[in-house]
Amino acid sequence: MLAVHLRISLAVLALAPLAALAGPIWSGYAHDAQHTGVSTVRSQPLQRVRWQTPVDLSPQYAGSELLIHYGSPVVTGANNVIVPVKTGATDGFKLEVRKGSDGTLRYTLATDYSLPPHNWTPSFSPVLTAKNRLYWAGAGGTVYYRDRPDALTGASGQIAFYGLANYTAAKTTYNANIKISTPLVADRAGNVYFGYVALGTTPLNLKSGVAKIAADGTVSFVTATAAAGNDASINHIVMNNAPTLSNNQSKLYFAVSNGNSFGTGYLVAVDTATLAPLAHVRLKDPKSGLDALLPEDGSASATVGPDGDVYFGVLENSFLSHNDRGWLLHFNGALTKTKTPGSFGWDATASVVNAALVPSYTGSSAYLLFTKYNNYVQFADGVNKIAVLDPNAQMPDPVNQSTKVMKEVLTIVGATPEPTAGKPNAVREWCINSAAIDPFSKSVLANSEDGVLYRWDLTTNTLSEQVVLTAGLGEAYTPTLIGADGTVYAINNGTLFAVGQ
Repeated sequence: MLAVHLRISLAVLALAPLAALAGPIWSGYAHDAQHTGVSTVRSQPLQRVRWQTPVDLSPQYAGSELLIHYGSPVVTGANNVIVPVKTGATDGFKLEVRKGSDGTLRYTLATDYSLPPHNWTPSFSPVLTAKNRLYWAGAGGTVYYRDRPDALTGASGQIAFYGLANYTAAKTTYNANIKISTPLVADRAGNVYFGYVALGTTPLNLKSGVAKIAADGTVSFVTATAAAGNDASINHIVMNNAPTLSNNQSKLYFAVSNGNSFGTGYLVAVDTATLAPLAHVRLKDPKSGLDALLPEDGSASATVGPDGDVYFGVLENSFLSHNDRGWLLHFNGALTKTKTPGSFGWDATASVVNAALVPSYTGSSAYLLFTKYNNYVQFADGVNKIAVLDPNAQMPDPVNQSTKVMKEVLTIVGATPEPTAGKPNAVREWCINSAAIDPFSKSVLANSEDGVLYRWDLTTNTLSEQVVLTAGLGEAYTPTLIGADGTVYAINNGTLFAVGQ
């Protein structure tokens, strides 16, 4: 009888979607708290757009461009896709919970969140915790939560990192002066972290920093100044810079600056339990030795590799001395050692590629890095690429030969020509701030400014599959992700596209 019961149990497990047993499938920006971009589900073949839905109800075009960073959807284990939606021309957001199978709207979650001052529109990015609680930004630096997001009802509430009673006593003041300015990130215990800006005087005299909301509802925060070793010139959390957790969840990394739109500053680490400062490193241009630029119009966030090394994208100084490519800076986990940089860092978050996914690789690194590798036509030859790099091997920088950078393992040029005068080989650029890595098919899913979603096959080094989403336009870089049933999600022209078979 035991054998029969065991066979029945195994049969039930075989029939059940494995994703539904595993908690969140895509918990937030770049998949996880280390921002690796690595999917736990095999992606479906890119054969057609299965459904689509707007993520911007009032897109604001600058000529033919959308200067915005759309927030990343998250996906539950039961295959519900939680989609951040911009509702107004310059502000206003909501979350839509849709069935991953066909896009049917199940319910909507409201928010009174409003954006901090900006040039390019910042992202509004929720997070789904391992305890199946959804968090998203609210007004005045508060955060809303909803339990059981797969159900039509669930416990909900609002939390202020400086105390809800303090918020309630001076709502108007806090709403005007305290704004969440980064995606939300959650650790394995269900604690949530995010950056915020303080724009003016509040009753508690809050200063810009990073906040923590523990799974039990307790709150804490650390100022940008304190995190940078009490450097009085530092007063700001870099916009759109999602905090990043170390592999053992003991450290939280984020970037701080002097608050200018092209500011300078540090990558810092704080203790996740107490938010006590642990380390900080000045972010430098590896060629000039000057302070690297930390643009507010970017979305670079730190990535933590399997060995604990930390990677963070910056813009070069002096500006345009590296063709607007920036650099992917590389540090050990303690931030005490600077290692070989990558040759591209602007508005990009690196993804982790297990070395076994690239059969042609013969080096000694256990993992490699995927990154955007554009060479913009405005400043260079326009031969825009994506790349897999070896973080532990060197080559001469393709722009500045005297600088050593991470060795190129694979690169591939964009598929759509965009020749301009004197630059006959130019192609449309890759418009991603984070890609999806599918280890099952040994491929990368990334979308381009040409309006096409591509699969880059790392075995054949070809763009082996593609689906046209739109006619293409210039726009801010967007995230790509993989859902519980293997559907691939990409954003183009203010629309989320669900692509599969």
